[in-house]
Amino acid sequence: MRAVVQRVSHASVTVDGTVTGSAGTGLAILIGVTHDDGPDDVRYLRDKIANLRIFPGDDDDAEFERSALEVGADILLVSQFTLYASTRKGRRPGFTEAAPGPVSEPLFNELVAAFRETGLRVETGVFGAKMLVELANDGPATFILDTADRNTPRRG
Repeated sequence: MRAVVQRVSHASVTVDGTVTGSAGTGLAILIGVTHDDGPDDVRYLRDKIANLRIFPGDDDDAEFERSALEVGADILLVSQFTLYASTRKGRRPGFTEAAPGPVSEPLFNELVAAFRETGLRVETGVFGAKMLVELANDGPATFILDTADRNTPRRG
C-alpha cells in the first residue's frame, strides 16, 4: 500500500456537489493499493501513520513532536489508484500496478475500519468516484509511505 499523508488545517471531499467527508486539524491521506497488499499492510500503515510524530509540540520550535493520536487529529482517507501510476514509458500513465476495485476496495475499507479503531474521527471519500479533494496543507508537511519499503534497510 502507498500513502501520501498531508498534515492539514482542514480538508474535504466532494462528490457530485455533495461533501462526503471532511477533516479539521489532522491528516488528509491518499491511499493506493497494489496487487499483493493484504491485512498486514493495513495494520502497518495504520500504526505507522497514527504514531508518526508530524504535529507540532507545545514549543514553537518543535515542528515534528506529536502524533495524530496525541493531538486527536481528524483523519480524511481518500482512495487514489493513481498513486500506482507508471510514467516510465510514453506520455500516458499506465495503471497495471494498481489493484482493481474488487481487490483494493475491501482493503481500503479495512484501513478505514482500522483507523476508526484508534478512536480518531475518520471520514472518507467515495471509493471509485470522481472526487474533488480540497485541503489546506499545514506546514506544508507531506510524507510518502509505502509498505513495500518497511523491510528495506536504511542507507547511511
